Amino acid sequence: MENFGAKNESADLSKLGLENCRLHWNQSPAELVEKTLELGEGILNDTGALVIKTGKFTGRSPKDRYIVKDDITAETVDWGKINFAISPENFDNLYNKVTKYLSGKDLYVRDAYACADPKHRLNLRLVAEHPWQSLFAHNMFLRPTDEEIAAADPEWVILAAPGCLANPDTDGTVADNFAIINFTKKTIIIGGTAYTGEIKKGIFSVLNYTLPTNKAILSMHCSSNIGKDGDTAVFFGLSGTGKTTLSADPARKLIGDDEHGWSADSVFNFEGGCYAKTIDLSAEKEPDIYAAVKFGAMLENVVMHEGTRSVDYSDTTITQNTRVSYPIYHIDNIADGSMGSIPKNIFFLTADAFGVLPPISRLDVGKAMYHFISGYTAKVAGTEAGVTEPQATFSACFGAPFLPLHPTKYAEMLGVKLKENQTKVWLINTGWSGGPYGIGSRMSLKYTRAMISAALEGKLDTVSYQTDSVFGLSMPTSCENVPDELLNPRNTWADKNAYDAKANELAKKFIANFAQFEAAANEEIMAAAPRVVVSS
Repeated sequence: MENFGAKNESADLSKLGLENCRLHWNQSPAELVEKTLELGEGILNDTGALVIKTGKFTGRSPKDRYIVKDDITAETVDWGKINFAISPENFDNLYNKVTKYLSGKDLYVRDAYACADPKHRLNLRLVAEHPWQSLFAHNMFLRPTDEEIAAADPEWVILAAPGCLANPDTDGTVADNFAIINFTKKTIIIGGTAYTGEIKKGIFSVLNYTLPTNKAILSMHCSSNIGKDGDTAVFFGLSGTGKTTLSADPARKLIGDDEHGWSADSVFNFEGGCYAKTIDLSAEKEPDIYAAVKFGAMLENVVMHEGTRSVDYSDTTITQNTRVSYPIYHIDNIADGSMGSIPKNIFFLTADAFGVLPPISRLDVGKAMYHFISGYTAKVAGTEAGVTEPQATFSACFGAPFLPLHPTKYAEMLGVKLKENQTKVWLINTGWSGGPYGIGSRMSLKYTRAMISAALEGKLDTVSYQTDSVFGLSMPTSCENVPDELLNPRNTWADKNAYDAKANELAKKFIANFAQFEAAANEEIMAAAPRVVVSS
C-alpha cells in the first residue's frame, strides 16, 4: 500500500481486503478538486464550484437498497416495500467482489463523523473510487480535527465502488447496482452507481436504526433553526412544501437543513453540510444556497449555458434532480456547534393542492403522531408526466425511504417526547386556498411567514380556536398580520358544498393510506384519523 495525506498511522486497509492500493487520505477540497480536474472527471463553473456528472444514476435507486437480514435485524427491521432483505452470504460475496475491484487502484479515503452532539458521535470512514466522492463526504459529514484524524478509529466503513457491478443471477440483487447496509459488520457497500446521495442516505438509514433502538433518540428527516433566545424549531416537509425556504430565517440561526436527532437534552444536526436541489435555483428565490455555490461546493448533473461556464439551473436535460453539496460553513447564519435545545415548536409543512387544509392549525399529540406517520403533501398538474390533477403524496415520517423500523416506532417516540417536553406542533399548509390547484391561489409566503412567526413568538397561545368537522384540526380565529378570513379554508371557497366534497375526498385518501399502519398503531393515533362527513 502507498499512503498519501494525513491518517492514523496504525490504520491498515488491508484488513478490509484491499490490496496494492494507492491511498489518498483526507485530502483537502483543493487537492480533491485538482485531482478531479486532472482525471477529466469534472470542470469548474464560473463561481469556482466543481461540476461533475454521476452517470447512469442521477438519483437514489430505492429498489436496489438492501439490508442484511441476520440475527440483529431479522425481527427488528420493517421488511417489505421499503426495506429489502439480502442474505449474509450474498453480502459477503459482493463485499469480496467490491474489494477485489478496488484493489490496485488509487482510492480516496475520508475520515469523518455524523452527529454533532459529542455524546452521540458516530465515527465513519469512506473508501471511494473517485476523488469527488471524497469531496462530497468532506462537505456532507462532520469534519474531524487533525488530532482526531490521527486517532481515527471508525465504527462504520463505507466502500463506494461505482464501477463494480453485481450479477443479479448469482448475487441476490435485482439489478447490477446496489447499496447494502450490514448492521452486524457495520459496513455499507455501494456499487454500480455513482450517485453521491447513496453515501449520505446510507448513513442516515444507519442512524434511523441505531439511535432509536440503542439510545432512545428520535431520528428526524427535517430542518431546524434556533432563535436569539435559544428556542429551537423543527421543520418537516416533503419536496415543494417550503422546508428550506421557511427554515432559512434571517432572524434565526440554521442548525441544519435535512437530518437531525432529538435526544434527552438536545436537537443536533447529523451532518456538516447541505445537499440542496438546484432546479430553478436563483439568487432571488434561494439567496443562501445560490451564494454557497462557490469553490469547495460540488454541483451534480447540471448543464451550462452554451459556450459558457455559467450554470443554466432551469435545464433538466440530464435530470430534474440537479444538486449541490457544500459544507455548512458556506452559509453565514448558522448555529455554533450545529446543536440546539429541546424544540419548543415543530412545524409539519404540506402543500395541499386540494385547497382544504387550514394555513395553520395546532395539533394535539394524537394528531401530531397521525400526521407524522402520514407525511402528506400533494403533487400538482404539470410537475410530472401524467399528472393532470392534484395527487395526494404520503411519505411516512416525512422520510419513508430511509426508515429501517416501522413508522409507528418513530411516531410513538415523537408522542412521548411531545408529552415530556410540552412541545407544540403545528400543521402548516403552504399550498392552495379558495379552491384546489387551478381554481384557488397559492398561500402567500408573506402570510405563511407571519403565521410561523406568531407561533414561534407565542402569539397564538392566547387566541381562540375553532375545529373543522372533517380533519378535527384546531384553527386559530385570528393571527397577527394575516386576514382572518384565510384562517378557515372553508370560508375562502365560493362554493361551500364543493369545499365539503373536496375535504371528504382528501380525508378518504388519508384513511386509505393509513390502512397499512393500522395494525401497529395505538388507540391515540387511530383516534386522530379524519372523519368522512355524510351530508344530510
